Amino acid sequence: MVAPGPQKKSIDSGRIRIEADRKLLLWSQTALDSLSARVAVLDEDGFILETNRAWKEFARASDIRMRPDTVGVNYLSVCDKAEGRGFALARKAAAGIRSVISGESGEFVMEYPCHSPNEKCWYNLRVTRLRLEFEGPMGLVVSHENVTNVKQAHITLRRRETELQLETLKLEEANAALRRREADLEREAHKLEEANAALRVLVRQRDEDRREMEEKVVSQVKELVQPYVDRLKSGAMDQRYKNLIAVVESNLNDIISPFAQKLSSRFLSLTPSEIRIAGLVKEGFTSKEIAEILCITSKTVEFHRENIRKRLGLKGRRANLRTHLLTL
Repeated sequence: MVAPGPQKKSIDSGRIRIEADRKLLLWSQTALDSLSARVAVLDEDGFILETNRAWKEFARASDIRMRPDTVGVNYLSVCDKAEGRGFALARKAAAGIRSVISGESGEFVMEYPCHSPNEKCWYNLRVTRLRLEFEGPMGLVVSHENVTNVKQAHITLRRRETELQLETLKLEEANAALRRREADLEREAHKLEEANAALRVLVRQRDEDRREMEEKVVSQVKELVQPYVDRLKSGAMDQRYKNLIAVVESNLNDIISPFAQKLSSRFLSLTPSEIRIAGLVKEGFTSKEIAEILCITSKTVEFHRENIRKRLGLKGRRANLRTHLLTL
């Protein structure tokens, strides 16, 4: 068997290397296509060498009027020629790419909006260096990652933070108003306590004055009036005058007794004549005797007695008027 010559070995080595390069290129393309981000590989002059599936699908959806993979297009030139609303962002992206190409920056990252009439989207542009071959020319990997969900979460978070700050501010204002109101209530309570203290002093003083007046009235009646009533009672007179003196004495006793207070409070609706007749009925005088004492007819006394019963709620009841008056 003849061993292969040097030429045969060189050809086999070349085929093996080509096959390895082909497999490596296939694996690289498969890895790029597996990424959700839109990825392009650029050379050091900014020309696009390769793109992944996501890049091509976006190009088709955007109707960019060129081949979807955009291979051979100068990415920097496209950024430099951008106009309209995206002008400033395109210039910033081009400057960042050039800073990575020159070695000034190892990586460039920029977030930018890419809104459509139907929805709002945000992307992250990331540029990193890539050596295409060992000790060969420098290339770049440019990726556009959709960060809309993250951006919207941040916007929602900031909005909620703002709302919380406003709610906190309102709560602090409400607490401040509550503290002011509490201070006002404390001052009002202090004033009310002072007023109550003053009122208690006045009530005590009034009670003392009332007791003093009652004691004075009782003393004067007993010392200045009762002796003369007693002298009249001991004198000679007919029964009519004796009855009158008995009425005077009874009324004096009523004035200085607790019954007088009850009688006046219960008889506020009675006329003066009815009050006098009620007092005589309480003392046990008959209608005829009351008529003689007051110099009126018995019929008039009966009329007043009916009014008294009506005003005291006794009309239509079988209660005795004198018995009821004695309970007052």
